[in-house]
Amino acid sequence: MEIDGRDFLKTPSVKTVRFGGSVAETLEKHKHGDSSDYELLKHQLVDPEIKDAQIINWLQEFRTCVTHLTKDHEQLIYTILRLPWLGRSQAVVDEYLAFLGNLVSAQTVYLCACLNMVVSHFTPKRVTICEGGVDISDSDDEDENLPRNFDHCHQALQLIIRYVPSTSRFLMPILQESFPFIQKSSRTLECYVHNLLRITVYIPSIRRDILELIIGKLLKLDVNASRTHIEEAEENRVQTQKAEEQSEECLFDMDEDVSADEPTRTTVMAHPVAERLDTLMAVLMAYIKDICYVDGRCRKQLFIGSFHVERTKELYRDLLTVFDKLILPTHASCHVQYTLFYLCSFKPALAEAFLDHLWKILQNPSLPAVLRQAAAGYLGSFLARAKFIPLSTVWACLDLLISWIHQYIDSQDSCGKQVCCDVSLHGPFYTSCQAVFYTIIFRHRAMLEANMKKGLEYLQSLNLERVVMCQLNPLRVCLPSITNMFAAITRKYQVVFCYTIIERNNRCVLPVVRSSAGGDCVTTNTNPLDSFFPFDPYLLKRSGQLIEPLYQVWDDLLDTEPFPTKRGQQGSREDEDDFLFGETPQAEGIVGLTPNSYDSNFRSPSSLGSPPNSLQRPF
Repeated sequence: MEIDGRDFLKTPSVKTVRFGGSVAETLEKHKHGDSSDYELLKHQLVDPEIKDAQIINWLQEFRTCVTHLTKDHEQLIYTILRLPWLGRSQAVVDEYLAFLGNLVSAQTVYLCACLNMVVSHFTPKRVTICEGGVDISDSDDEDENLPRNFDHCHQALQLIIRYVPSTSRFLMPILQESFPFIQKSSRTLECYVHNLLRITVYIPSIRRDILELIIGKLLKLDVNASRTHIEEAEENRVQTQKAEEQSEECLFDMDEDVSADEPTRTTVMAHPVAERLDTLMAVLMAYIKDICYVDGRCRKQLFIGSFHVERTKELYRDLLTVFDKLILPTHASCHVQYTLFYLCSFKPALAEAFLDHLWKILQNPSLPAVLRQAAAGYLGSFLARAKFIPLSTVWACLDLLISWIHQYIDSQDSCGKQVCCDVSLHGPFYTSCQAVFYTIIFRHRAMLEANMKKGLEYLQSLNLERVVMCQLNPLRVCLPSITNMFAAITRKYQVVFCYTIIERNNRCVLPVVRSSAGGDCVTTNTNPLDSFFPFDPYLLKRSGQLIEPLYQVWDDLLDTEPFPTKRGQQGSREDEDDFLFGETPQAEGIVGLTPNSYDSNFRSPSSLGSPPNSLQRPF
């Protein structure tokens, strides 16, 4: 029905207040030198009070003339990309996504600008309240629409990829440049890493690069949160809490102290860097689980869901590449390497593949000695600490190691020269010996419990006496705590007697011959083998709840009597988790972890949900 030429049966368009002509007219005027409406247009787009209807109308007009939005209109495009489209009605979001699709398909010159805009929304916005010219608040914006906003960001990325298949080539540098500074809040880092991992679901071609980026940042956090500093921070917090409790008792003279027997436990790390690292490790481990288990849920370390073999293999290969490039060469990292530890716990074949990989690095003479030594450290530490490795695999690995050690001794004996205790020359040999000693210390009980006779026959078949008595003298170089504990265990079961050699070694300061350019120089060092045990106790609390059921802690051997050393006349400390206390920076003051029940609904980030394995198809 029409009255005065008006059709009242059609839905009228939303009326909005605006100044100037249409976008097409404004662009045409600007082309001919009249920029008044053009500047007015940009001014209206940055209006903080802009309404949804206004945004929709502008975007619809921009879409009709997107072919005219060339490089000459760069500032206008940047203004459009700064429009507050997230957190608004679904109609605004749909219109904005449609505009992005038209823009990148018609004007690829703006591809990187569009990608930068999307990635900029991967972290919560900062809220700053100013009073009298002074900032009194600067905290993460806990917007309840944050998960929805992130969903829309990923829809935008998928849409862009649909129109520009080469997007991944330009996206990765932007993700690297946009990574928040590691001193940012845990929440900011958590959200950004979560969104990076979510990208790998629909752009698998850059997953390895994204994992490398994330793990590289985690390593920076890890090496800046040493075990000593983490433990000191935790101890200081405990002391502070005790002092506060005592102060309250004196103040109120309470009859009962309900907190005296059961101190308040918290999953927040006292060390600020460790807290950020713990948050990100929890995100990464949740991602690993979600990739490997389809529709899986975690309940006290029992996964409910179907295991996806192919996806797990692909993830393992990607993580192993990053391990070789970043983790293995990094000394003094305490926690990041547990990503592979956790992944390998899913299936025995994964653990065996990781051990085989380490073994190949160790025995490869063309690789740098420092990498071969690190591989030996990982090999021994993994065999000793991973509960999920069966005893048969431990035996097989010890057979390989001890065979290689005996062959190395044979090669040195056959050269006809006096063999010196040269750590720089024989480093892989010494770390291999230490790996064998370390594994036997942790695994000997399992070897002997099932069948004492068979276990003793196996240990004797290793011919450890030849190893400890050879000219290279590994007991003189390996970490004293390991040599002494190894000596105590092997003496108890009469496998090999080491104390005569240890006594002789203790009578003198250890000379170490190091070959340097043009000649030999002699230096002295009481511990030349810079021992590294990458799977020493895990100190992070939240992510540690995943590691604790998989981890072999140190049980004091009450029935052994370790040989006393000059440096170690102290008694055992209460709650000490590792016999290596005080020997190396990586093992100082180990604090045992008491497991909490693991929340089956744990996700990454906790309020956002872990990265889904399948997303909605792009528009």
